[in-house]
Parts: sequence; structure tokens; C-alpha cells
Amino acid sequence: MAPPTEAQNKAPVAAVPYSHPPLNERILTSMTRRSVAAHPWHDLEIGPGAPKIFNCVVEIGKGSKVKYELDKKSGLIKVDRVLYSSVVYPHNYGFVPRTLCEDNDPLDVLVIMQEPVLPGCFLRAKAIGVMPMIDQGEKDDKIIAVCADDPEYRHYNDIKELPPHRLAEIRRFFEDLMLDKKNENKEVAVNDFLPATDAFQAVQHSMNMYADYIVESLRR
Repeated sequence: MAPPTEAQNKAPVAAVPYSHPPLNERILTSMTRRSVAAHPWHDLEIGPGAPKIFNCVVEIGKGSKVKYELDKKSGLIKVDRVLYSSVVYPHNYGFVPRTLCEDNDPLDVLVIMQEPVLPGCFLRAKAIGVMPMIDQGEKDDKIIAVCADDPEYRHYNDIKELPPHRLAEIRRFFEDLMLDKKNENKEVAVNDFLPATDAFQAVQHSMNMYADYIVESLRR
């Protein structure tokens, strides 16, 4: 009798069940199952230290000429436009979650810190002032803040403590942004800086407006 071959000597290997469904089945399943992603405006908490220290979702990184903004329906950060003028954002710019302003947007905040932050990330900001603005006839205040976890800036408590050049830089940015909007045939006006106490009031007011909006929505 002929000796068994090498192939015959090998024991049969049991089939290992695949732990995941085939890719096409997984795609079809995800398409038919409704899922809801977290929304940075509504699902991220403002933080226990508000209105003084609060979470801020960054929309535009320091040094960017691209105007990103929150897409309120999807919760994603979208490209709104490239600025018309030769101007960039001098610091990280974003919004405060669970706030609402007269323009039906969350409260805007410019966060002074050492490094640019990627759009969509959030950080802890400390309000030190506010710049009142009017954008196309609507109140559009800008909170001026420092990153509460940046060792170079976290000790600032009021906008008057900033170096004069830093204040001039921020003011010039908003003035240039105003000119940029005028190039788009939009009417805007920039007013003087107000201290930290006014910033706290502005944040609290926007928090109250958001809470009122939620209550009214639940009543409908």
C-alpha cells in the first residue's frame, strides 16, 4: 500500500465563523437603522463654571483665512467662505454650547491662547471681556476669552490686563472683518471693549435665552 501523502496526513481544519457580517450587509444595516450623532451645540455641556469659565467649540483655528462655521442641522463644521480681505483670525474662534443669541446662533467667542486648535475640538475658556457688535441690524456680541488651560494666558481675569498691542490687534481684526463683510454688502458696526463683568452677563443672558427656547420647544 502506498504511504499517505502529506496532504492526507494533515487534519481537516474546522471553519472559523466570521465574527462580523459581510461589509455590504453591514452598510445596508446601517442605512436602515436610524442613528443620531452628538450635536456640539446641544449635547455638549457648557460646564459647571459658567458664565465665567465655559466650554468653547472651536470653529476657526488661529491663523486661518477660511471662515468655518457650525452647520446647525447636522452639527458638523462646514466651510462658509474664504475671507474677501487679506486678513486672518488672530486667535481661535468658536461658540459656546447651549447658548442662544438674538441672531438665533450660539454665542461667539474669541479665545486667546498660544497655539491654533483644530476646528471641531472644544476647550475650556475664561471670559475676560466682550466686544459689542451689530451685524446686519442684529446684536452680535463677541466674547473675548483666554484658554483656561494655557499657562501663558490663564492668569488673565479682565481684558484691561492684556498688553495694549494685543488689544489693538483684536480690535483691528474685528474692524478688518467689518470691512470684509462690507465687501459682501453686509452692514456691521464695532463698539468698544467692555470688561469681564459685562462678559459674564452676556454669557448668562445667552444661557437663559437657550433655556427659554428649550422650554418653549417642549411645550409645543
